[in-house]
Amino acid sequence: MSGWMCKGCYGIEIHMILPGENRSGLRAFGKGTHGYMNLQSMTGFARSVAEHDGTSIAWEAKSVNGKSVEVRLRLPQGFDRLEPAVRQTVQKRFARGNFQMTLTIGRAAGAQAQPVVNEAFLKDLAGLAKRLQEQFGVAPAAADGLLALRGVLDIPETIETEEARSALDTAILSALEAALNGLQQARQGEGAALRSLLSGHIDAIEALTLRAEADPSREPATIRERLAEQIRLLMDASANLDASRLHMEAAFLATKADIREEIDRLKTHVASGRALLAGGGAIGRKLDFLAQEFNRESNTLCSKSNAAAVTAIGLELKAVVDQFREQVQNLE
Repeated sequence: MSGWMCKGCYGIEIHMILPGENRSGLRAFGKGTHGYMNLQSMTGFARSVAEHDGTSIAWEAKSVNGKSVEVRLRLPQGFDRLEPAVRQTVQKRFARGNFQMTLTIGRAAGAQAQPVVNEAFLKDLAGLAKRLQEQFGVAPAAADGLLALRGVLDIPETIETEEARSALDTAILSALEAALNGLQQARQGEGAALRSLLSGHIDAIEALTLRAEADPSREPATIRERLAEQIRLLMDASANLDASRLHMEAAFLATKADIREEIDRLKTHVASGRALLAGGGAIGRKLDFLAQEFNRESNTLCSKSNAAAVTAIGLELKAVVDQFREQVQNLE
């Protein structure tokens, strides 16, 4: 997670008994505040556990930064049929992030199919192994090694009715919703921490902008004095210079170096940033664009500056803008 400063990853674990069981309940565990906020980080983790007809269901959901919604699934053998529904569910819930969804299914002892041993084939293999040992002195074959050979041990698929399979799929998708609820809470918890960080950066940008605006070097009297001194030095160096033309060029350069427009735009961007944070939602891309605008104005302010104090403010502003943009990369 590049640039992430808020330490500690929020994690949610949810235990539930699905409808149809004799018991029902929901418990959530995790660090931090789990209120539903409208600003999300792209980083989070959650786990849900459920039971259905003696079958245990466990989902693990985690997400990291991403430009769009990308879903990677790890499903047990025989459950690939759920992939479209799982992808669609995740894509409806989130706007950005790379998601890893892992499903684990545990069957009750009575529901598991019993292994079938091909005894004739096993007997042939055991005889072959014994002959190899007698003729060539190889190590004797172990039982687990023989059973691991293809065709010796077979576990038949459990025969399920269409009704039972549909009920299990419904239970699995319900547990998925619980995991995604936990993941959303985790992302919102980190989003709240990010909101605080970004608000602090915007406050710092505003403070530096006001410092640049109020710097004594921008006072008209100071500017006139500085230009008059520069013109006097040039006139002393060469008596052939046209004084009126020199004053005109100096006035043009002073106008070109004025940072009023940059200060006004920085103030506008500060107001826009606060409005975006207050509105919440999937604002990561908008704030990233705003960070580019902050960076452009701070670069221009530094290039136009004709006073060491304003240049120092501009460099400090660039550092804060870089921190702001780094944190924005973690927002949905």
